[in-house]
Parts: sequence; structure tokens; C-alpha cells
Amino acid sequence: MTIFLPCRLGSERIPQKNTKVFAGVKGGLLKVKLSTLLKVSTIESIVVSTNDAEVINIAKSFKNERIIIDVRPELLATSSASTDDVIRYVPTVIKDKHILWTHVTSPFISVSTFEKAIAKYFRSDKHDSLMTVNKVQTFLWDKEKPINYDRSVEKWPRTQTLPEFYEINSGFFINSRENYLKFRDRIGLKPYLYTTEGYESLDIDWPEDFKLAEIIYKQKKNQ
Repeated sequence: MTIFLPCRLGSERIPQKNTKVFAGVKGGLLKVKLSTLLKVSTIESIVVSTNDAEVINIAKSFKNERIIIDVRPELLATSSASTDDVIRYVPTVIKDKHILWTHVTSPFISVSTFEKAIAKYFRSDKHDSLMTVNKVQTFLWDKEKPINYDRSVEKWPRTQTLPEFYEINSGFFINSRENYLKFRDRIGLKPYLYTTEGYESLDIDWPEDFKLAEIIYKQKKNQ
């Protein structure tokens, strides 16, 4: 299995998000993520797809032949480039039969979680892909009314009785290269919803997320 790790230059919400110092770690979230991925025994290679010279320098500093640099075309590295565009690009640079797409912005996903999810992906006969999710079982509304319970029946039902929903947390996606080509998607038609727990579900998208993640990382390090 090959990892696809996108790290484009030009984050607007968190400047230099991939490489800025994170909780005292020089090399930032990229260094944290690569350090984890290199410990996953079932991963053959890690394709770091980027147009950022600093990302390239950090990736090369590991001096590990499993890390492969893909200099992404500028057209696919702008803020206007869609995820769908990048998805179509992935199988042109990865020829392995199976691809795991992950992000540096999910720094707390453990080696164990990666390995368990990969094993689940290969064992499942009912699913053709896998993605990480958060289980949501609480009171959900649109702008006007509840969408997962009926207040005319019971105004505040027990949360345990509410239907389960699943929020995609973008921790990682596993799919076959064949499905990438066939469906032009990073999941297939029947993805397994792999629930991550606690801070493993954290996706760093805003400055406040970055600060919170630094606090968690430092606390974990001191344990």
C-alpha cells in the first residue's frame, strides 16, 4: 500500500500550516506525520505531493527511501484547484494497487489505528474502501427544525435513542487504484466507516485548532 500525503503551499487560514513549528517541533505537522507513517509496517512508500520547497526539504531530511517526493503541477496546487482535480491526479503518480490518502492536519492518528484500519480494509468482503468518521448521536437541526427526531412525539428524547450519523473527519481514506480510475473518487461505492475516537479525530483547519492540537501534543509528550 502507498500513502498519498498532499502538502500544497499557500494555506490561507493557517499560513505555513504544514511546516511551521508545532509544539516545539521544527518541521511542524509534516515532521510529526511522517514520523508516524514511517512506523506503519504495512506501508511500502509515502508520496509527498507538494509545490512547497520547505516541505521537500523536511521530507528529504528523513533520508528514507520510502519517502517519495512528487512535485505537484502548479495548476493542482492553487487554492482554486478542487479536491476532485487532485483525486484524478493521484493514480497518475501512484501505481500501487491500494492507496491511503491522509493529511498532516490529523496529527494524532496512531500507528495502531492505521494498521488496524488497513487490516479491516483488506479483510472486509462487504466494503470496497474505507474512510475515518466521527459518530454523531445528538440533537441535530437545520435552520428551522430537528432533522433526526420529532418534537411532536418527544421534545427531548434520550440521546441513546437517536439515530446515528457519521461525520467524515478526513483522517484518512483507503481505496484501490482501480476505484480511483473507475469512479474518480478516493472512496468506492461501499466505504467502511471507520470511527476514530477522542483526539485522533481532530482535524486542524483553523488557528484555534492548531493551538489546541499543540496543547494536546505537549501533554501527550509529557505523559
